[in-house]
Amino acid sequence: MGKVNVNDDVVNNDATAAEKRPFLESGPESVKLTPSWEDRNLPAAELNLRGLESDLDKAALDMDPPPDRWNLVYLTFILHGIGTLMPWNMFITAKDYFVVYKLGQEYTGQNLTYAANFLQFLGFASQVPNVIFNWLNIFIQIGGSFSTRIIGGILVEVAIFVLTVVLAMLDSSQWPGVFFWTTMGSVVILNMAGGIYQNTVYGMAAKLPFKYTGAVVLGSNISGTFTAVINVISLALAPNARTSAIYYFIAALFILLACFDSFFALPLNRFYRYNDQRIKRQEQEKSVASGGIKARTPYWIIFKKCYPQCLNVFLVFFVTLSIFPAVYSDIKMVDEDFIIPQRYFVAVCCFLSFNFFAMVGNMLPGLFTWPGPRFLWIPVVLRILFVPFFLLCNYQPLGVTRALPVLIANDWAYWIGGIFLGVTSGYYSSLAMMYCPRTVEPEYAATAGMFGAACLITGIFGGINFSLIMPILVESISF
Repeated sequence: MGKVNVNDDVVNNDATAAEKRPFLESGPESVKLTPSWEDRNLPAAELNLRGLESDLDKAALDMDPPPDRWNLVYLTFILHGIGTLMPWNMFITAKDYFVVYKLGQEYTGQNLTYAANFLQFLGFASQVPNVIFNWLNIFIQIGGSFSTRIIGGILVEVAIFVLTVVLAMLDSSQWPGVFFWTTMGSVVILNMAGGIYQNTVYGMAAKLPFKYTGAVVLGSNISGTFTAVINVISLALAPNARTSAIYYFIAALFILLACFDSFFALPLNRFYRYNDQRIKRQEQEKSVASGGIKARTPYWIIFKKCYPQCLNVFLVFFVTLSIFPAVYSDIKMVDEDFIIPQRYFVAVCCFLSFNFFAMVGNMLPGLFTWPGPRFLWIPVVLRILFVPFFLLCNYQPLGVTRALPVLIANDWAYWIGGIFLGVTSGYYSSLAMMYCPRTVEPEYAATAGMFGAACLITGIFGGINFSLIMPILVESISF
């Protein structure tokens, strides 16, 4: 019989215990589900894709990068595109709720100037803070990392929409002035947060391949279509304007909460982590080449390179917002026997049609991209012709006696013109936003994407303010 060596067993057991002790003392590493991966000091294996221990592994991965399985990242950026313009689309599409119901003479018993100029006030309260915070967000990290800025922006927007629902529930007929200025104040705060959120989302998308910036633009136009559809449904199903508005604004809350949840999944996606780390590696290599000195971001050089596409973005949205929604929604039905009933004429022929076909236009760059970056400015400039076209339709702004003759007194012509306005707006804005980050080095793509987003909002702001002179033009020009 063999002799059992008890001492060896003891030694082996002690060695095994010693090997296990660090794990037992520290416990298993907890799983962290957080989007704040930039400032959490997570292990390199997690961030740099687990198992990449050598430059050879990284080179092999660069030759065969991980795919976006089931297009999850693409769909996430579409969702965030919806979220970035959801507040603006919700408020302008609910024009009748504010102008006819909450501020209307029948409800308040007063003939208020607030109602006649509501969209102009709304545009100013929305776009001034949006423009300011879009540009500031490029040069100053308001709120810290990308993650903090996006999460903070969404939470502020959710809080404002809760307030909007509460205001819809309250009887404000005795205090319409307080209601109006409370609404405008909430819109200012909403767009301060929205400016940071929108600009940051475009910066994140610019780090990814070409089509992901297009996904954000596509989402922004889906946002308009979604709000228009919800508006039509709420008009058809709700018993009154108050209930319709409550359902309508609650729908916006669900979308914003979905954006909030989806953002937490991005750092867990292998495709997104790979691209995020690829940009960081390029930045590190450039830092090493410069002797470890971190160079300042050359904002002016970046802007000069992407300026032509930024100008295209600006012009597309300037022309579009000069017409939509202020002029477009004030074009009245000519033929009472038109295929769309009077009650749904503005909701369908204006808001739904424009937003749906702008969404279609956003999808077209997935099939073809023409013209190229060099000649895109030509069709963009030609879109200015839409301005006189819509002014010559049956445009009847509230409180204005029209002197300019109506030369296009046809509802079908107006509707078809609106379809072309939407398609060209979606298509050319997508092309310009997709070309913009590709005009600079990959490590500066996020900054170029932010410049594009800031020019987008500046174009919206300029267009909305230019629309203020449209009533003056039709009132003063005659021939």
